[in-house]
Amino acid sequence: MQQHILRIALCITAVCFFAGCSKDFLDRGALDAIPNDEFWKTEGQLKLAVNACYDYLKGKNVVDMENMGDNTVYPPMTDYLAISTGNFDFTLGTVNSEWVNQYKGIRRCNHFLENYQKATGIQQAKMNQYAGEVRFLRAFLYSYLSFFYGDIPLVTNTLNIGDDIVYGPRTPRAQVADFILQQLDSAATELPATYAAADLGRITKGAALGWKSRVALFYGKYDVAEAAAKAVMDLNIYQLYTAGGTNSYNELFTQKGKLSAGANKETILARLYLIDVSMHNMSRECQVPDQTSRFCPTKSLVDAYLCTDGMPIEKSPLYNEGAQQAYGDVFQNRDPRMPQTILAPGGSWGGKDDGDQDANPSDIFNLPKFNSDKKGSVTATGYYFTKYVTVSAVATYNKDPNDIHIMRLAEVLLNYAEAREMQGKLTQADLDITINKLRDRVGMHHMIIAELGAWGMDLRTEIRRERRVELALEGQRYFDLLRWKQGSLLAADVKGMKKAFVPSYMQQYVASVPVDANGYMIVNTGRRFVDPKNYLWPIPLTQFQRNAELGQNTGWE
Repeated sequence: MQQHILRIALCITAVCFFAGCSKDFLDRGALDAIPNDEFWKTEGQLKLAVNACYDYLKGKNVVDMENMGDNTVYPPMTDYLAISTGNFDFTLGTVNSEWVNQYKGIRRCNHFLENYQKATGIQQAKMNQYAGEVRFLRAFLYSYLSFFYGDIPLVTNTLNIGDDIVYGPRTPRAQVADFILQQLDSAATELPATYAAADLGRITKGAALGWKSRVALFYGKYDVAEAAAKAVMDLNIYQLYTAGGTNSYNELFTQKGKLSAGANKETILARLYLIDVSMHNMSRECQVPDQTSRFCPTKSLVDAYLCTDGMPIEKSPLYNEGAQQAYGDVFQNRDPRMPQTILAPGGSWGGKDDGDQDANPSDIFNLPKFNSDKKGSVTATGYYFTKYVTVSAVATYNKDPNDIHIMRLAEVLLNYAEAREMQGKLTQADLDITINKLRDRVGMHHMIIAELGAWGMDLRTEIRRERRVELALEGQRYFDLLRWKQGSLLAADVKGMKKAFVPSYMQQYVASVPVDANGYMIVNTGRRFVDPKNYLWPIPLTQFQRNAELGQNTGWE
């Protein structure tokens, strides 16, 4: 594990070897700074080149994408918030940087795939493994490009300045999707199912098949998604993480759930981090002690959690909104994943002073804080995350070594259930080997098809709800809304807690915050979602100006 992390850390050095230092992808020179006749000879050189490609595997920026959906909000008008609200434009950095960074990585992968077979004296299985890793990474990058922009240039060779294809038109999205799926098929045949400890974290057969299920689901290829997900399940390698007992769901996203800790058999693909070598800032951003949390859970997410009887809050007798007298009442009798995701009173806390009256730092959370006095973490909505938070890392800056989980068995089980349901094939037996396993981990009431019918609940809606709560803060909600054609949910006002639950001594800090008809704070408004415009990002202005043949997506002309 640690050796692999160090290899990933070497990617920056490798980038210097292969890429040069120009900031702009289209302006820079050839990637092969080392002449090809001096490289591509030994296994060590191939391994270095593969590891350089891993530099483009997304990490903490996967979680950052959560702020584009309706699970979280960070009120300052960042690029991600602008995208979420439908108020972004051509000039925003994120729109162009996603394009540029993905194509940088693709170029790195193309360069490897054009040259790796020049090496000699290497076992064929190892050559296949390296090629499979890189094919996966290229497909991974193309996935995000196609998710964001739709039609995109499909480039499979290493381009140099002056190559005509750089300035050519885009490839239809459907063709790109077919290419991605084909590459994942190839990678799955080339990759091993597991690695020895020294190579823990490298891309496996399960990762290729699992990612195939995600891409196929996005593009409505439900039979393909079903088969790919089932293939992962049938490997019998992955298991839901249960080492933390009743708190296992939360613990998976802490340092105890790191792959190197040895107990996590659930994670299929992760960006690995190592203290003092490669780190991020996730724990601190959730409960940043002197500013506003970068990830504030929304009322919409809070309301999505079922009660312990398996019924939604608007139906369950266990949830009486009118009888609630205090902030903590919202957390009572709810799906156990709720307090393991969203911080409840009595939970471990790293944000220093919270919103209770004593104004003293505490290790235990009591109430949300709304006054920006630099003494404790402020929330826009009244809620904080505890998922992905290691309290000891909150006090430090960019010193969080938690792994970022890109794909885990839980998602594959959800993919399988959804793909089956979308084909009209889902049975109770299917639920029992997928969603109900997730519920068993936390002691939650089973999803029972007959019961849902008796309660007047829609099966498809509940499968989507399950996906939302299980994968909250893992960067998938925005893409799910797009593929479900539920972008209109992004146009709704973002709301927080009931304003009446804010203590009297804290009311002055929320006095200007408007409320809805039921007294819930409205923390972000003026949102919009235009169909079909906002189902795609615009082609970045910089790219469009340089290459008019790219055209522009509908509504962004």
